[in-house]
Amino acid sequence: MGMAHGAAQGGSRRRRARRGGAINEINMTPFIDVVLVLLIVFMVAAPMMTVGVPLDLPQSKASPLNSDSTPVTLSIRQTGQVFMGEAELTDDTIVPKLVETSKSGFEERVFVRGDKRVDYGRVAQVMAIVTGGGFKKVALVTEPDQK
Repeated sequence: MGMAHGAAQGGSRRRRARRGGAINEINMTPFIDVVLVLLIVFMVAAPMMTVGVPLDLPQSKASPLNSDSTPVTLSIRQTGQVFMGEAELTDDTIVPKLVETSKSGFEERVFVRGDKRVDYGRVAQVMAIVTGGGFKKVALVTEPDQK
């Protein structure tokens, strides 16, 4: 009889808690559902987020570029004058001077620095002279953004 009395007491407590008392358990089912949906969304979207065109690049055993070597730098002033170091060059002397100073021949890196106020056409013209002279690695130099 003692057991029946205790079971009846415990059962009545549960009934009272269900009717009017607050439930102190967290229901994890909606949380798990949301997490699984997000997981599926990201698994489907991740392959679509690749940037660029997919390429099958060739393999090479070439060594990395020597970062110790300083590239040849051409500077273009606002007026359109071209300089290599401190020496001013004319359009006709750009390529011979590059050939003379380059250590790697036509594989030498050539950086073109143009004043921000120089005419874009002039920068393109100097780059065309350099690439037309046989130099393949020609790049523009900019300052990092200060923001």
